[in-house]
Amino acid sequence: MASVRLEGIRKIYPDQAGTVAVHGVNLDVADGEFVVLVGPSGCGKSTTLRMVAGLESISAGKLYIDDREVNDMPPKDRDIAMVFQSYALYPHMTVRDNLAFALKLRGTPREEIDKRVNVAAATLGIESFIDRTPRQLSGGQRQRVALGRAIVRQPKVFLFDEPLSNLDAQLRVQMRREIARLHQDLKATMIYVTHDQVEAMTLGDRIVVMSKGHVQQIDTPMELYDHPANKFVAGFIGSPAMNFVTGTITNSQPLQFVASEGSFTLEIPPSLASRIDGLVGKKVTVGIRPEDVSVAPSSGPALFAGESTIVDPPTLAPARLDIVEALGNEVFVYATVGAFTLTARIAPRPLPKIGEPVTLAFDLAKAHLFDEQTGERVGKG
Repeated sequence: MASVRLEGIRKIYPDQAGTVAVHGVNLDVADGEFVVLVGPSGCGKSTTLRMVAGLESISAGKLYIDDREVNDMPPKDRDIAMVFQSYALYPHMTVRDNLAFALKLRGTPREEIDKRVNVAAATLGIESFIDRTPRQLSGGQRQRVALGRAIVRQPKVFLFDEPLSNLDAQLRVQMRREIARLHQDLKATMIYVTHDQVEAMTLGDRIVVMSKGHVQQIDTPMELYDHPANKFVAGFIGSPAMNFVTGTITNSQPLQFVASEGSFTLEIPPSLASRIDGLVGKKVTVGIRPEDVSVAPSSGPALFAGESTIVDPPTLAPARLDIVEALGNEVFVYATVGAFTLTARIAPRPLPKIGEPVTLAFDLAKAHLFDEQTGERVGKG
């Protein structure tokens, strides 16, 4: 296998406006590492992957595979294999012939072709339909064949461009497991592009979060979740998305957070007060995960989905119940607090009727603070 290194990689399209699709990406992918590029449509993640593959020219910067510069090297000489969103299988060929086709073009001996095809088929569990044509296969089976076609080439680097987007929800979960197992078995270097943050969180050793052609943060899944660098990362990583409330920290005793337009006021607990040096009197955005918001019961302590115990007593705010999504093992509650709609993730239990008043409880010890202008995370911790 191989390492991949991107040094200031840029993509500028030669149109009248000189559109910059990718702004100076710096990334080191270690040998055997699984790195996921994630972000909304148009953020530059697929363009970055295509530059690694050689399908897009590099406008500036340098690209290295195994410490060898490959900027001007054609795709066929980079020793990479790419799995696309479309399966791109030859419809008139059997699965066996689809798997073997690239090796035949290379003039690989017949015995070696048969050996590699059989190993790939066994690895992916597709032996039972290896003599069928693609039209006789389901979507999940076709995606396995596309994966197998990459495996038989034994490339230095595997590249995946949203390979599961065409599958239904159940098949996506199944294929995620297959790809994760494949990575464990092959110990291969893999770069994977997706817009689905669940795929990114469950597959990647590290995740590259992109927006508008810029890298926002590169880190492990849990570091991204627990310590987002900015408001964009905090809102993109996590489902349901993080709650955001803009407002001002007042210079009062005790300290308070007053939401915009005076919508509501939250008393800042000691654990959060110790992190806001220099922020008193300034406009900030408070971000808090849905599992750190709960609906306070009429009696007894508020229970949070994140932990059974909390550092400080919960901070309370009156709200109106808007929507309840019962998912069986958990419930998503959407409630209006002043000018803001907030989401709580709670355990199943009886709730008031839609439109009735409720009291939201916040575990502010786990809140994040962001500069309202730049979106960068501020404060200590």
